[in-house]
Amino acid sequence: MRALRRFTVRASLPEPLSALSTLATNLRWTWHPPTQELFSSIDSRVWSEVGGDPLRLLSVVDAGRLESLARDEQFLLRLHALASDLERYVGGPRWYQRRQEEIAQRREHGAPDTPLPTSVAYFSMEFGVHEALPNYSGGLGILAGDHLKAASDLGVPLIAVGLLYRSGYFRQSLSLDGWQIEHYPVLDPRGLPLELLTEPSGLPLLVHVAMPGDRMLRAKVWKAQVGRIPLLLLDSDVDQNDEDLRGVTDRLYGGDQNHRIRQEILAGIGGVRAVRTFCELTGHPQPEVFHTNEGHAGFLGLERIREYITNDGLDFDQALTAARAGAVFTTHTPVPAGIDRFPVDLVQHYFGAENLVPGVNTQRILALGAEDNPGMFNMAHMGLRLAQRANGVSKLHGEVSRDMFRGLWPGFDVTEVPIGSVTNGVHGPTWAATEMSRLLGDSESDAVDNRAGLGIGAFEPVTDAGLWELRSTLRGRLVTEVRRRLRESWLQRGASALELGWTDSVFDPDVLTVGFARRVPTYKRLTLMLRDPERLRSLLLHPERPVQLVVAGKSHPADDGGKALIQQIVRYADDAGVRHRIVFLPDYDMSMARYLYWGCDVWLNNPMRPLEACGTSGMKAALNGGLNLSIRDGWWDELYDGSNGWAIPTADGVTDPVRRDDLEANALYDLLGSQVAPLFYDRGEDGVPTRWMSMVRHTLASLGPVVQASRMVREYVETYYAPAAASAQNVVGEGFRGAKELSSYRHRLRASWTRVRVLDSDLVLGGSSVPVLGAPVVVRARVELAGLEPSEVDVQVVLGKVSHDSDELKDIVSAPMNYAGNGNYEVEVPLPHAGALGYTVRVLPRHDLLATPAELGRVVLAG
Repeated sequence: MRALRRFTVRASLPEPLSALSTLATNLRWTWHPPTQELFSSIDSRVWSEVGGDPLRLLSVVDAGRLESLARDEQFLLRLHALASDLERYVGGPRWYQRRQEEIAQRREHGAPDTPLPTSVAYFSMEFGVHEALPNYSGGLGILAGDHLKAASDLGVPLIAVGLLYRSGYFRQSLSLDGWQIEHYPVLDPRGLPLELLTEPSGLPLLVHVAMPGDRMLRAKVWKAQVGRIPLLLLDSDVDQNDEDLRGVTDRLYGGDQNHRIRQEILAGIGGVRAVRTFCELTGHPQPEVFHTNEGHAGFLGLERIREYITNDGLDFDQALTAARAGAVFTTHTPVPAGIDRFPVDLVQHYFGAENLVPGVNTQRILALGAEDNPGMFNMAHMGLRLAQRANGVSKLHGEVSRDMFRGLWPGFDVTEVPIGSVTNGVHGPTWAATEMSRLLGDSESDAVDNRAGLGIGAFEPVTDAGLWELRSTLRGRLVTEVRRRLRESWLQRGASALELGWTDSVFDPDVLTVGFARRVPTYKRLTLMLRDPERLRSLLLHPERPVQLVVAGKSHPADDGGKALIQQIVRYADDAGVRHRIVFLPDYDMSMARYLYWGCDVWLNNPMRPLEACGTSGMKAALNGGLNLSIRDGWWDELYDGSNGWAIPTADGVTDPVRRDDLEANALYDLLGSQVAPLFYDRGEDGVPTRWMSMVRHTLASLGPVVQASRMVREYVETYYAPAAASAQNVVGEGFRGAKELSSYRHRLRASWTRVRVLDSDLVLGGSSVPVLGAPVVVRARVELAGLEPSEVDVQVVLGKVSHDSDELKDIVSAPMNYAGNGNYEVEVPLPHAGALGYTVRVLPRHDLLATPAELGRVVLAG
């Protein structure tokens, strides 16, 4: 008999245990071992069966056990101590509040410090906080979850916004022949650590978003509490919605483009409306800064423009200026193919009637997303045009992004494109094994308040033998988990339990263990390790120095190419001759990932450089003493130092992808066979690999501090959030005086810019007729300003290297020229380089409210 309807009933707790509900619903427990240990002590067997989920534990544990605990004074003391600790954590001052006090004190003494914003809204399409809230698919969501946790630990006043997917991302299993099969479990929000937001009347709070055909998309708002951070998740499964609109939030990254744009409209426009209402209901400060994590929620900028037009009487350009000032846009996309793009006709379908964001002209909207293809609307382009500040997620990705998007700033050198970088980080308390944290003297306060990240100060007394013993324990734990999951996978594939005895001896706790786990797009090259199957086999089965390899990852449901790659790995791993040394584990998620990061000796990453924006899995392995074996891409490009792992050489100049894969696979095999494995098995008399442990120690000491999400969030606060809040205040204060001034200035530029010209220029050498590096030269120029004031432009000389066959300037150095009257400018500058040099003169906009000279994308070059 099938149930007509499913629903979740939460446990009724005895009054003395009521604090358990608070501890279970605030997701701080996901990175707080004492709280986890408290719940485990209720019933360790049930705790294990429910996957360490407190709400599920409380819903299934025996009521008699709860009644017994309600009379257990020792348990109640622990419970009340943890409840008080959480209260202090949520309400007490932390790094951010101390920084606010420091800045306020310095400002009292006349220092020009920028105040920190009172509130920041953070939008992302997915959030990977914990598997108990399965609202993520991969790296972007895990990064967003770590961002929230670190912001909570630091006291940063974020409000996070996303969608609640009724099926989350898919669960993965394998067919008998190794093909990926997707399953979409239906999630009941009432069984998740969520609270439904309600109006004062008690009715559910609904966000309304207009749809074509005079229809309305309504969404409930659920709140997850991530430590100090409220996470608002919009849910379209509302009775009043038409059936197709009820399904807008059915699946993460599912459906066609029409489904996708509805999701992104709800996340962006509906998300801003949810934030506004939440702040009004709770008294939380309205955000001064809006941070868009990738372009999916980029429509939020249009809603903010609408607010300024509707509520404050600004025109579009003034509203755009006000909205841009407080906006931060982070791109995670290293290739144009990874950008969300919609047909212009589809965008016009949703915005054409101008009732979705009333008062905002559709043609202006389309211009924000314009790209080279006039038929497509580019979400990343819109994100960049709607944000005064933008960044990539590693130094290399910043360079790649500046080159990829340089077309939006024509006439500027690629180094001047206004896209910076903040290298991603990972939340140490979430990803470091508890034993590793304890051994190294780590604590939550260390990870947050000590800029060294992990407690490296307490690290030196730990002996190599002690550290090696812990690494061996974690590896053994991984081996046990590999055997359990492999057996489950084969049972799902249709095998009989009677023929699976071999899974009990898969992997060896004493063998060098390499991990490779991530999403399976083509550029990550899941099957590079299979380039020469026999060579891999010889590494796995080496008689003295064997290697064992654990592989995991999901392919997008619509990506048959990715599924075929998984099938290749599975079929290789199914071979009876190697299946004890290589496994593919299906259903990669956060719960599996922790075992991999804890237990792998080496973390393998071999993307096609430079297509990995950052990649943070290797960071998590490093926090546990794992060594990275990686292509120098993403974060590894900037943090590899020659002693904290190995860099796989890249064949960057080779254009044939087949030959490139062959060369880089050979380099991978060589490193594994000739360097990695010999070092691991080079043991002293005590059985400890001393040289290996030296690299482990160096990894923990050198990477531990810089891969922390607390470092990342501090960078966002100081480099992006604080300046954005200051810019926002400058344009909205005094009745939007700054926004009106800057908008007026842009109108004047638009009217005059095509007539601004550099009429002539010359360069005069100093006393010597032979120019010498560092010698001064005088540059003069005459400029037609076309009615603009000299104070409204910046005239610069630009010097740089030139090659024998091109006059294109490289390694440029610029210097402002001084106005000498009557359109004349001059400056004396030192020659910055030896060799062949060239120069030019250019004119740029200048205004105090611009973040960079390139912001408006306007430049006039001589000649």
